[in-house]
Amino acid sequence: MTGYVHINIPHEKFELLTGREALASYRFGTGAAEHLFCRHCGVKSFYQPRSHPGCWSVNANCLDEHVELEVEKFDGRDWAAAKAKLDAGQAGS
Repeated sequence: MTGYVHINIPHEKFELLTGREALASYRFGTGAAEHLFCRHCGVKSFYQPRSHPGCWSVNANCLDEHVELEVEKFDGRDWAAAKAKLDAGQAGS
């Protein structure tokens, strides 16, 4: 419902240029993921997902320019099974 379209970017290829002071953080469930959002407007532009601990997940809908993406579905209700499929290269099946 938030319109989040994930683009996983390795930590070493991501640089936040501005706005760090406006970020707030929260964790829930296992606490493994760190969810970041703007404390002023509430937009969640990127976060640290538990599924990809070496990457930031950037919301494609927050980018200034459109990016062509191949979208793979991920069943968050059955996270462990979906992660196993992702690791096996079968995320879209």
